[in-house]
Amino acid sequence: MSAKIESIARTSPRMPQAVPLLQRRLAGAKRAYTARHFTEFSAAHLLDDKSLAPRSGDLVLARVDKLGKHAQLEQSNGRKSTLFVGDEIVVAYAARYAPDQFEAHVPGDLSPCQLVAGGGVAARVLSKNVGIAAATEITPLGLLADAAGQRLNLAQHALAVRPAAARRPVTLASVGTSMNAGKTTSAAHLIRGLVRAGYKVGAAKITGTGSGNDPWLLRDAGAQAVLDFTDAGFASTHLITLSELHAVMQRLLSNLAAQQVDAIVVEVADGLFQCETAQLLKSPEFKEAIDGLVFSSGDAMGAAAGANWLQAQGLPVLALAGVLTKSPLARREAHEATGLPVLGLEELGDAEVAARLLGSATAVVAAA
Repeated sequence: MSAKIESIARTSPRMPQAVPLLQRRLAGAKRAYTARHFTEFSAAHLLDDKSLAPRSGDLVLARVDKLGKHAQLEQSNGRKSTLFVGDEIVVAYAARYAPDQFEAHVPGDLSPCQLVAGGGVAARVLSKNVGIAAATEITPLGLLADAAGQRLNLAQHALAVRPAAARRPVTLASVGTSMNAGKTTSAAHLIRGLVRAGYKVGAAKITGTGSGNDPWLLRDAGAQAVLDFTDAGFASTHLITLSELHAVMQRLLSNLAAQQVDAIVVEVADGLFQCETAQLLKSPEFKEAIDGLVFSSGDAMGAAAGANWLQAQGLPVLALAGVLTKSPLARREAHEATGLPVLGLEELGDAEVAARLLGSATAVVAAA
């Protein structure tokens, strides 16, 4: 232990033991997407007191004990690495809310827990969907700490809020009834359509659980700048406060606006009943930042109920999309129930349709 660490330990009895960490050990560990802003040189120590209570966003070195649902880890370079029992991985603690997978929270100590997301999220499972395998079991080996013995946390690399742009880009949001309703895919095709129409587009995922899949898809669709909540310092947005959600939104949108994009497409994860999603969509700050919404659902009933809920909050729903558009009958039902246009992926990706949606949002802004 260095003299500096020893001095801190003597004056701060509550500080956990700090053990020197060999850089080559971290270099050999598989580093997850959530930890991509850190290198092995960021950490100098491993805090391995098992009674230590982790905080959301803390980075942890863990050992894979038993493979389950997530048998691959999305690494910081974007490659999905196959996991083997005994692998050491660098992931981040965070809660998870995923009706199709796991409900999980940050545990109160460094005892064994689970890998609850392939993007690199460690948590303790509270419940799971019966249709999926049990979570991959991991043992935390210690929290990563800097040379002063202070924990490494995603918040340390959060983007700063940029000054307000002279011209705020028109901003469209993709929201939906639930996980896997088609929000990200709809957002990607809308981006594709806007790019085809000649617009410079930025994209953001404001809420969710840390994973590279969605940001990479939005970039592949043609977005020139893509950010997500991990860039704002969170491995997951489940159980964070409304003020923190607003801060995430402000950080991401201000940084995209600074890229001088013409339009921004954002995704709000999960469904309208998810606590953080509902709080955010109901807030005046969200209404002020968003000019129009595309709402995805799996069926016409969900589309009608969701559109009514959003319109009751004073939010401009421009079109319906998502899984329901695979069925001509469901599309007709949704349109008859709401009067809204129902757009499949091909239509969202069409330059004229996408430009028309952007024009509708601009008209809403002008009328406000």
